[in-house]
Amino acid sequence: MSILQHFKDRYEATQEEEYSLEEYLEICKKDPTAYATAAERMLIAIGEPELVDTSRDPRLSRIFSNKVIKRYPEFSEFYGMEDAVENIVSFFRHAAQGLEEKKQILYLLGPVGGGKSSLAEKLKALMQKVPFYAIKGSPVNESPLGLFDPAEDAQILEEEYGIPKRYLNSIISPWAVKRLHEFGGDISQFRVVKRYPSVLDQIGVSKTEPGDDNNQDISALVGKVNIRMLEDFSQDDPDAYSFSGGLCKANQGLLEFVEMFKAPIKVLHPLLTATQEGNYNTTEGMGSVPFDGVILAHSNESEWQTFRNNKHNEAFLDRVYIVKVPYCLRVTEEIQIYKKLLTNSSLAGAPCAPDTLDMLAQFSVLSRIKEPENSSIFSKMKVYDGQNIKDTDPKAKSIQEYRDAAGVMEGMDGLSTRFAFKILSKVFNFDTTEVAANPVHLLYVLEKQIEQEQFQSEIQEKYLRFIKEYLAPHYVQFIGKEIQTAYLESYSEYGQNLFDRYVTYADFWIQDQEYRDPETGEILDRASINDELEKIEKPAGISNPKDFRNEVVNFVLRARANNQGRNPSWLSYEKLRSVIEKKMFSNTEDLLPVISFNPKASQEDQKKHKQFVERMVERGYTEKQVRLLAEWYLRVRKSH
Repeated sequence: MSILQHFKDRYEATQEEEYSLEEYLEICKKDPTAYATAAERMLIAIGEPELVDTSRDPRLSRIFSNKVIKRYPEFSEFYGMEDAVENIVSFFRHAAQGLEEKKQILYLLGPVGGGKSSLAEKLKALMQKVPFYAIKGSPVNESPLGLFDPAEDAQILEEEYGIPKRYLNSIISPWAVKRLHEFGGDISQFRVVKRYPSVLDQIGVSKTEPGDDNNQDISALVGKVNIRMLEDFSQDDPDAYSFSGGLCKANQGLLEFVEMFKAPIKVLHPLLTATQEGNYNTTEGMGSVPFDGVILAHSNESEWQTFRNNKHNEAFLDRVYIVKVPYCLRVTEEIQIYKKLLTNSSLAGAPCAPDTLDMLAQFSVLSRIKEPENSSIFSKMKVYDGQNIKDTDPKAKSIQEYRDAAGVMEGMDGLSTRFAFKILSKVFNFDTTEVAANPVHLLYVLEKQIEQEQFQSEIQEKYLRFIKEYLAPHYVQFIGKEIQTAYLESYSEYGQNLFDRYVTYADFWIQDQEYRDPETGEILDRASINDELEKIEKPAGISNPKDFRNEVVNFVLRARANNQGRNPSWLSYEKLRSVIEKKMFSNTEDLLPVISFNPKASQEDQKKHKQFVERMVERGYTEKQVRLLAEWYLRVRKSH
């Protein structure tokens, strides 16, 4: 199917359908969504959650303490926001049940660049999925059920059409009252339309922003008189009124109020009556206008605090349902956010060296979490990410202990995802000859940016400390391991020789026998064998060599039985493998000829160097990055 046809079909699927009032009531009999509230339709659009049993995933079980958590596919791209999403869904669930939330304003509270606007956009998009029914021609999309009198008609509607009484709680608008008089009270003359909410057409979805204090009035919410119509109608006639306010357009849908608490309090009053009583007044003293929708507001922490501390606003505070949207505090999910942003940019295909996004995510998360007492913040970051670090840091506390000590406001300040993404843009474009990112450039750009941002001095010191104490040293280890692994693969023969020799010596040492070297004929007694073994064990810091030697020999003898009497690969036994690696790299000089980019002395070195570069490229580096990172690594190693 062509894209144009696809668009046409989609457009046609959302066109209005018209019914008589009688036909509408018949639809209600079969389909309860025909009279569903905005909150109920939102729940239908969100859909059922997937239940995730976190006890089956070691990482998630540590983060969520083995609980079963809900994940909503519609919000799958909101990484690390399970709590905020669950709170939003709870709000709609309770509102749909007709509980107190039905009368509350849903308010997203969080730091800048934390995802509040994205959540609001998502909710508006979801609102467009399920259609609603309205009186044809009504400027405020009012429900046809508003035509009926709850006291007189509710019983009949429930018995004949199965419509519960609680759906008959709205009034009809002044516009519909005027039509009713024109029809001589014959409500069968009203027609009903099925409409899809639309952001583009401002049907059932609208957005209001605060103006400045001096000139903003309530017309942004409730509409105002249309001066052109005053030639034909009196000022308080509904047909002279322009129902252009946010509440008018968002009836039976969603009104988004951006930066709500920047607006003067008098402007916010219509919102109170709209949510509490289901209607609001116009500027012209006509009858009240119905409102049965959801009001979604969001703003930053500072505006909320100012508003909250003002005693005059108490009535308002009681009617706000707060959902906190903090920054992401888990490194793995923060990386997902960067990947999502990169995918939606032209950098999607640009090379990004391993550990670049990890390092930036670690830095962002460190800036957002509270420093714990008697424990390292770097360990806390790892625990929050669900890593098991009991072996490497015995002082680390449990995730719950860290959370309790940090309090409820953790994640409400620090560096935003926007800040991180601006850093990333600079890093990708740092090299004038290739668009690519690597951690060495990232460290440089981060440091420069922190100095330029002019943070308060203690915050600046803290951020620079994160770089010097945690990020840079960890990267030296990381790139060291990358370089060594690529070098090792080209040196596997050397590793195997060391392994075989160690096993032979250890075997003779255990049996307390002398060893004759078959090539040189030299005889080693037990003390000399011990010296040779220690040359390999010492760099690795083996504390109990006797047990270690027995363990290795037992392992190799068992392995030989399944390997036609040959020694296994030196990579097969993790304990000895790391001992041999440490022995190989206790001497950086061995590395030098292979990894440095200086002219090579021998053909052999040249070949090994080429293999090393190829292996690094396989691991995700560009050739230019291999050179930069290898030189950086050698320089850092020398200075330590």
